[in-house]
Amino acid sequence: MSADTPAADATPFMSDDSEAALTEEEEECRDAVQGEELSSGVSPLRAVLTVLILCFVNLLNYMDRFTIAGVLPDIERYFGIDDSKSGLLQTVFICSYMFLAPLFGYLGDRHNRKIIMSVGIAFWSLVTLASSYTPKEHFWALLLTRGLVGVGEASYSTIAPTIIADLYVKDRRTNMLSIFYFAIPVGSGLGYIVGSQVSNVTKDWHWALRVTPALGLVAVLLLILVVKEPKRGAIEARPERQLHQSGWIDDLRALSRNPSFVLSTLGFTAVAFVTGSLALWAPTFLFRAAMFTGERAPCMEAHCSSSDSLIFGAITCVTGVLGVASGVQASRLLRRRTPRADPLVCAAGLLLSAPFLYLAVVCAQASTVATYVFIFLGETFLSMNWAIVADILLYVVVPTRRSTAEALQIVISHLLGDAGSPYLIGVVSDSLRKWDSFLWQFRSLQLSLLLCAFVAVGGGAFFLATALFIERDRQQAENLTPADDDEPIVVPKSGRSTLVPVSSVLI
Repeated sequence: MSADTPAADATPFMSDDSEAALTEEEEECRDAVQGEELSSGVSPLRAVLTVLILCFVNLLNYMDRFTIAGVLPDIERYFGIDDSKSGLLQTVFICSYMFLAPLFGYLGDRHNRKIIMSVGIAFWSLVTLASSYTPKEHFWALLLTRGLVGVGEASYSTIAPTIIADLYVKDRRTNMLSIFYFAIPVGSGLGYIVGSQVSNVTKDWHWALRVTPALGLVAVLLLILVVKEPKRGAIEARPERQLHQSGWIDDLRALSRNPSFVLSTLGFTAVAFVTGSLALWAPTFLFRAAMFTGERAPCMEAHCSSSDSLIFGAITCVTGVLGVASGVQASRLLRRRTPRADPLVCAAGLLLSAPFLYLAVVCAQASTVATYVFIFLGETFLSMNWAIVADILLYVVVPTRRSTAEALQIVISHLLGDAGSPYLIGVVSDSLRKWDSFLWQFRSLQLSLLLCAFVAVGGGAFFLATALFIERDRQQAENLTPADDDEPIVVPKSGRSTLVPVSSVLI
């Protein structure tokens, strides 16, 4: 071979075109991953570990939230309370969580998110442990500690999705959010299972509240040692446009003018209303239905062994995984046909869940098996929304106000959704009960739970409305040129340059 032979000719002896093509694809994938690492400041391995740790904490949050529901009949007998006071246990927690979310959303957009989450989770774990020592004469103390638990959850739920958004983009972000939101139904189901089974073993419901605090402290250590704060919005920033931090009032004004955010939040509020009602009352409703049909003898003891919480918890776990996975997959397939896929899938999930939830409540007096089947189908369709709604928020809102948007969505969805729905269902049940008998305990709760099916239909309508605006709002956020910012640009005026608002030169 001569010295002037082109270097390109010096290829491996056994190379071929297919191998070269494969190498190019691998290089593109590698370049994309390296680009994400350089932008976010977090290595691919640490990014995956971060998502898994956030998922673990999310699972613990929902385990703790629904442990109370798993042992609710025992709590009612222990304190001697009615349905309306039982509903307060969930309402007080949600109200605390809801009102503190804007504070942590504001802090999350401006300060170190890892530190905020770590402090909040440590506080939540200690308060949950303290609530397990509530004496019989002080029901108010249990209400107070459940309210304080909302402090820790607010510090986490408003921030964690924004960290994932700063680590991944496009389909990779959707996949990671799916993993994160799998923890909601799985954690909820484990809350029922762990709560009921620990109570059965120890013959004392207080021990059910002592499981998650220990795991919560483990989660704090993992956050401190493994998670690294990513650069906020850097992975999506474009060279020609800088991200600027705006004031909190400006953020709220911009979000209120974002139709996709507002309408999807109202749709998600319906999801929160239904899931909040079912989460607290479904095991108790199934327990009363079994006594009404004669499948279980009435129980007057301090602790009554029941399989309803265990079965409902298992259904919640399975339907959550199926629902989230099927929702994401359906959205991914439908995107090939229309960019409005996400809100359309959310609408379909709610509208399909409504008739099955209605049948589950109505059929409880006739067949327990049919009730479980309809609950399974209804919860599966209902769970299709979780990851998709989160993805909608992240791509229709600019990176610098995502924590604020998460907080505002939490406030609205809980204020009009599951903050009041458990208490409302309890109040309606008490008002419909004509006599204090096992028959009317079941019948009044059955009639009040029918409200969930109608709320689900309303939520589906909000998501259909979201589909009308989703394309425009997504383009504005991705181009980082939201209409409400009205940023000035330079245009010539009388031979000189002057600053004028964008809206004055747009047609």
